Order: sequence, then C-alpha cells, then structure tokens
Amino acid sequence: MVTAQHRKIDYKRELETASKGMIMIHDPKLLIKLIVRMIVSKVMIKHAGMILYEPDKDAYILSISRGETGFKVPAGFARFSKNHSIIKLFTEKEYRALTINKNAILVQDLNRLIWQESVLNNKNGNQQLLHDVGEQMQMFNAVAGVPAYYQDKLLAVLLLGEKHDGFGFDQQELDFFAALASDVAMAIRNAQLFMDLKKEADKNHDLFIRTMVVLSQAIEVKDKYTHGHTKRVTDIAVLVARQMALNESADFEEEFYENLYIASMLHDIGKIGVPEEVLNKNGTLTKEEYQIVQLHPRHGVEILSPLSELKESLDGVKYHHERYDGKGYPEGLSGEGIPIIAAIISVADAFDAMITDRSYRPGMTKAQAVEEVKRNAGTQFHPVPVKALVELYEKGRL
Repeated sequence: MVTAQHRKIDYKRELETASKGMIMIHDPKLLIKLIVRMIVSKVMIKHAGMILYEPDKDAYILSISRGETGFKVPAGFARFSKNHSIIKLFTEKEYRALTINKNAILVQDLNRLIWQESVLNNKNGNQQLLHDVGEQMQMFNAVAGVPAYYQDKLLAVLLLGEKHDGFGFDQQELDFFAALASDVAMAIRNAQLFMDLKKEADKNHDLFIRTMVVLSQAIEVKDKYTHGHTKRVTDIAVLVARQMALNESADFEEEFYENLYIASMLHDIGKIGVPEEVLNKNGTLTKEEYQIVQLHPRHGVEILSPLSELKESLDGVKYHHERYDGKGYPEGLSGEGIPIIAAIISVADAFDAMITDRSYRPGMTKAQAVEEVKRNAGTQFHPVPVKALVELYEKGRL
C-alpha cells in the first residue's frame, strides 16, 4: 500500500511547489530544514540530512537531519573538510568522473565501481576513495548522496536514507532529487546573499535599510495596484539575474545582486510624485495623464540621488521603462545601451503586471504572460533576461 501511494507522487508538481517556497526564504538553515522535511515526508524515506558548506568556517557541516530516531545522525555532529572522501568525490574532477549516475552516488553502485577501478582501471587511489565513501555512507545510514552545485561549486550534499517500502531509488526519483538539488543550490546562494546583506545592514547601514523600507512602503500605500508588486518584482528580478549567471549568458559580481535587489525594491518610488487619481484611475489614461506617469522614473532618481549608497542602483530605477527597440522612456535608449540592471527589472516588472488583476482587466495566466514576454523579446525586452525568465518558468520556479 505504501508502494502504491509512492508511485502516485507527482514529482514535477512537488518540485514546482518546493521551488516556489524556496525563493521566499532568506535564511539558509531554515531553507534546508524545510527541504529535508519535505523529502522525508513526500518521498517516504527513513531519514535525510544535508551537508552544507559554511563559508565562515570554510568547511562542510551536517547542518540538518530529519527522520526516525536511531537512523538519523544529529545535526552538527559531523564536520567535513575539503579533503573528506565524500566531498572530494563531488568536487575533484578526477573523482567526479567515477560516479555512474552523474547526479548522485548510490551505495549499491559502490561495489561495482570499486570492482571496475580495481580490475579495469587498476587505480588504487580511486579504489581507496570509493571504499572510504562507502564506509562514510554506512556510518550515516545513507544509501544515496546527491550534490547541489552553484556555478560548479559544491554548496551542499543531500544524504538520503532507505525508503520505507524497501525498494531502491528509481530514475524518476533520482531525476527529481537532481533537479531539486539544483534549485536548492540557487536558493541557498540567494539566501546567503540576503543574510550577508542583513549582516552588513546591521553593522553599517541601519539608516540606509530603514530608508529603503520606508520609501518602498510609501508608494504601496498610495498606489493600490503596487501593493505586493514591489516584493514580487524584486524576487523575480533576482531570480532572473541568478539564472542568467547559471546559464552563462552573464557574469555578475556579487555586488550586482545587491544593487539589483535595491533597484527593484525602489523601481516605482517616483510614483510618489504622481497624483493618486491618476495612479488609481479605473480605465485608460488620457495622453496627458500618461505623460505624467512617464515622469516617475525621473522623479525616482531625484528622490534617491541624495543617498550615496544607492549610486549603483539608480540606473535600474531610471531606465526600467526603456525598450530594446528604443521606443521606451525617459531617454529612448535602445539595445545594449540600456543598462542590464534596468533590462532585468523591465522583464520582471512587465511579467508581474501581466499576471496581476486590474480593475479594468483580469490578469493573464503565467503561461500566457511568458508567451507575451517571449513574443516581445528583441523589441520591448532585452532577449537575455527573457531567456532566463522562460527557463525559470520551465523549471517551475515562477
């Protein structure tokens, strides 16, 4: 009966649900706690744990463990250096090539791998490493290990115990864990960024952060449409930028994500200077009213420019309504002349606007909005962030 229930799991839906939840969590340890709990309950395994890379310790720590008492290893019990056999297997190129399933290492495969290395390849070093991995996996009562990489850097390893039904993991399950691990890595990296921002704010930028929050809330009070829009655009924009880095269409410094986060949060702040009767009008704006609305990017820059900390974010605020074909505003920039920070916000802003209900029309479905964004790539939108948005949608992460 357990097996029948197990086979009914919709892994695609579970992945979509997990992915959506991840982007809302900015605490790495809370994030992995929820992921491990979901794995134990949904896939019905006896226990699971996650080894997480902690930059401040420059080591991998068993940060969370969930499941039946007697099977799981207590969180914080194990510390893994970069020379640990499990870590080396997933980080060093000469060893990564050993794994039969590139997305995971399964205990039942280890004996076959050891035999292959001893008989066919005659590499004693590889054979010893695999022996060590097998012993470590047994110590943790784990039958599978799934790596989570961000830009080829190992951020975490999922350790999975046996399934309650006694069967081994099938390919569908391994594919699910691999996809989940990929999303976990991106979410962990994003969460670490937010934690770093928080620490920095706590130390040096308390007034700066309070000013940002107050400013972003001010426009939401004035413009009922904007309520929740700012947060969603910010989340989508950061996701798009991370995906651009992941698909190697862009190479951003970590500072860029902070600037993007700030610019996205404050992209509509200039609407404070637009009359409420125009912002909240039910129906089509007149030409004069539309011209007033078009001034909000310039107003935004005027409001924010006295804050020197925002210097690198101002382009995102000023140019997020420019179009790739040069027909946007306020300056009619085109193509690569539009700062990429603004191009990313433009796509995120438009996508959220499309799926949001307005008084004069219902919102599109996400699928319809993605198609509309794709249709306007190269005219309204920069094609590179569009590609990233589409990939996120196809992964179920929007």
